[in-house]
Amino acid sequence: MQHHFDILIVGGGLAGNCLALALKDSGMQIAIIEAQTRKQLYASPIGDRALALAAGTVNMLDALSIWEGVADKATAINNIHISDQGHFGKTRLSAQQQGLSSLGYVISARDIEDHVAHLVEQSAITRFCPARVVGVMAGQDAIHVSLKEHENSINLTASLLVGADGGNSSVRKLLDIPQQISDYGQTALVATVHSSLAHQNTAYERFTPHGPLALLPSADNQSAVVWTRNHQDAESLMSGGEADYLRQLQDCFGYKLGVLSLASVRRAFPLSLIKAQSMISQRAVIIGNAAHQLHPVAGQGFNLGLRDVAQLAEILLNQYQNQQDLGDPQLLAEYAAIRQKDHDKTIGFTDNLIKIFSSDWLALAAARNTGLLMLDHLPWAKNILVKHATGMAERLPRVGRKR
Repeated sequence: MQHHFDILIVGGGLAGNCLALALKDSGMQIAIIEAQTRKQLYASPIGDRALALAAGTVNMLDALSIWEGVADKATAINNIHISDQGHFGKTRLSAQQQGLSSLGYVISARDIEDHVAHLVEQSAITRFCPARVVGVMAGQDAIHVSLKEHENSINLTASLLVGADGGNSSVRKLLDIPQQISDYGQTALVATVHSSLAHQNTAYERFTPHGPLALLPSADNQSAVVWTRNHQDAESLMSGGEADYLRQLQDCFGYKLGVLSLASVRRAFPLSLIKAQSMISQRAVIIGNAAHQLHPVAGQGFNLGLRDVAQLAEILLNQYQNQQDLGDPQLLAEYAAIRQKDHDKTIGFTDNLIKIFSSDWLALAAARNTGLLMLDHLPWAKNILVKHATGMAERLPRVGRKR
């Protein structure tokens, strides 16, 4: 059995598997360590969540030859309707007016995770699964990683360790990287609904005094619901019957899509803004949800994580081609500096949205609604907003074989 690798990736979810696929044809020796079997991952309730894929994210997935396998399971977002409940402000964005084929896509996490996992299994990438990391120790020339696979203890080394193992990251904990946690005091209620009127590929973001409500277009005239409420309201809605849940959802959203009916089970996820205080350690880096967890408003979480993947893949490929150390401290510092700008901008945007639209101060309510109304009538401002929303405002890392 091989015991030394160029890259050890902990986490066989979307971030870890996408990174492995981005590097698989480079000649690097890569291994993925995943604590759960593929069957367990597929059955996880978190697979029910809908992912809003920005246009830039779709381009990166296409470059990794992933998109072609899931495009038929995704629903295009051609229009976005933003409103503030009980106020006059609204903004409408259109892919056609922006000269785009779409503003993004909606896909279930389970569909894309399963396809990406299949691509990894078909590759030459080594997998330790189910296995969990129990120890990490960085040395001058390599990082030492101890695993527990079934009842067997395995010791591995690598030039670089990548923690892509989600919000409860064992790698982050073993590296003693602290987190900054801000509790929003909110819970996201997630479900799928069927509507009596066609959604016409329109995504709705409705800000309410209780938190944002998003309805994202899905297949078969269904919409994925992400409804934010305070913990007490969320608990009441989850413990009550479906009829009461639908009545309150309909009251909150209105009848733009006609009558709504449940098409899935309801799930609840507490919301916090979580940021690791560092993305890097000696011969180690953390990416995706291991480094940051965002409020779901504006649907930026996965898009930000995939940009972590693409940026890391780009600098590692360049380093490997130049026969340089993949765990070089200067290289990791360069990666962290580049990503910090994107993290600060994206996290700041989502966090400020919640603060601005959650306030019932009349002056702020008037200002934000005037802003929405003005935005609806200013094409140049819409163009800027769409560029940021689609992930096309800045240069995207170049990964994969397609260019």
